[in-house]
Amino acid sequence: MCKDLKAFPQKIPKFPVKKMINLISDTVTKPTPGMLEAMMQAEVGDDVFGEDPTVNALEEKVAQMFGKEAALYCPSGTMTNQIAIKVHTQPLDEVICDEYSHIYQYETAGYAYNSGVGINLIKGANGKITAEQVAAAIKPRYDWLPISRLVVLENTCNKGGGSYYTLDEIHPIQALCREKGLALHLDGARLFNALVETGERTQEVGAHFDSISLCLSKGLGAPVGSVLTGTRNFIQQARRLRKVMGGGMRQAGYLAAACIYALDHQVERLREDNERARRIGELLQGLNYVESVRPVQSNILIFDLVEGLTADKFLEELKGRGINASAFGPQTVRFVTHLDFTADMMDRVLTILEQIESK
Repeated sequence: MCKDLKAFPQKIPKFPVKKMINLISDTVTKPTPGMLEAMMQAEVGDDVFGEDPTVNALEEKVAQMFGKEAALYCPSGTMTNQIAIKVHTQPLDEVICDEYSHIYQYETAGYAYNSGVGINLIKGANGKITAEQVAAAIKPRYDWLPISRLVVLENTCNKGGGSYYTLDEIHPIQALCREKGLALHLDGARLFNALVETGERTQEVGAHFDSISLCLSKGLGAPVGSVLTGTRNFIQQARRLRKVMGGGMRQAGYLAAACIYALDHQVERLREDNERARRIGELLQGLNYVESVRPVQSNILIFDLVEGLTADKFLEELKGRGINASAFGPQTVRFVTHLDFTADMMDRVLTILEQIESK
């Protein structure tokens, strides 16, 4: 077993680095030539006044896609999540979610700052929770307790290693929420990475949630934006909140055009990203500097290094060989495959990972 990167072979020739391979996140993707052309040809107006035809077209497209009445284009998924929480709740309420959820881990406690609500964390399995766990988390109605008002699911789950829910898993949670009078929101950060695996239809997904945040700037490759969808009344309230949060944009149609292009042309290719992550995971399982690999279900790959080998040391070695990735703990590393991670880059990564195996 390798105890330190000093034990790695030092005389193995490194690849000449013409371009760094970036596996830090799928947020690093850049617009394709076709997307750029669509952006340049976009018809635009002032979206704050509801007069940008391309933004309007995007919002209508996403609403119809999920069988909802209306939608709202925002600069980020954090904003769409935070708006949804605020519309669904009142101060002194609480939100129920998994402990790995993005709204808890990576949105700077916005649920408390923006909405004045608490959060009730569930320890799920790789970021996924069950109806039984939600039922146990719902608080009884006493004056001294917050009111359980909203359940948030994330699909796919980033910190859970790209795990995803199926509709069979979501349906019991939806039924419980309806029975108990709770709203159900989906943080669809990488939703299409899940749907290309399950084959489930977007309208079927939409029927299970009161609101959905759909991110378009990760694997789908758009430069900016997420869309929030729900009932017409929900989106009317959301539009006001977008303004107060600083998310009102003017000629945003140039950005919306990229999102439309992504939905029309770059969904099915997400299968490639998922498959490449699986192939890397299969290789890592046989390397002696890797302690364990989390189940690989989509385009996120999380693995743990052996005792004595830190993530920082390992990432330093990778960077020297032309690969950027991120630490997900003292001995944990995350790779994320994406649109700009080519077949040639894939081959280089597999070769490099084998080369740095200790002897």
